[in-house]
Amino acid sequence: MAKVTGIGGMFFKARDVDAIRSWYAEQLGVPLEEWGSWDFPWRDRENPERVGKTVWGPFPADTDYFAPSDSSFMFNFRVDDLDAMLAQLRAAGVHVEDKVEEYEYGKFGWAIDPEGTKIELWEPRGEEGQ
Repeated sequence: MAKVTGIGGMFFKARDVDAIRSWYAEQLGVPLEEWGSWDFPWRDRENPERVGKTVWGPFPADTDYFAPSDSSFMFNFRVDDLDAMLAQLRAAGVHVEDKVEEYEYGKFGWAIDPEGTKIELWEPRGEEGQ
């Protein structure tokens, strides 16, 4: 059975992305990467040589990246086997988007939870110690 291995990120809509990024940086010391998000690096407890990351990132309020959900946020979960996870969800009758996207840092797929919130599923690739 494929499973979630951690939280890959938290993404949310903001009316003024630059202002909210600045607020978090100034008030909470959240350092932002040049692409506008923050990667929280961490080490795997079972394999300390493996360095992973969890991403925090605001999106413009009018983004369609969370569609078809009308929610103002989206979770990203790290998974051990994206293809198996998507097949599992489809078999359980969950709404799963047909597209899968691949990048040098991993594969992504999407599903919708029972309340209509879009969930991004990420099978990481290229992290240290993998």
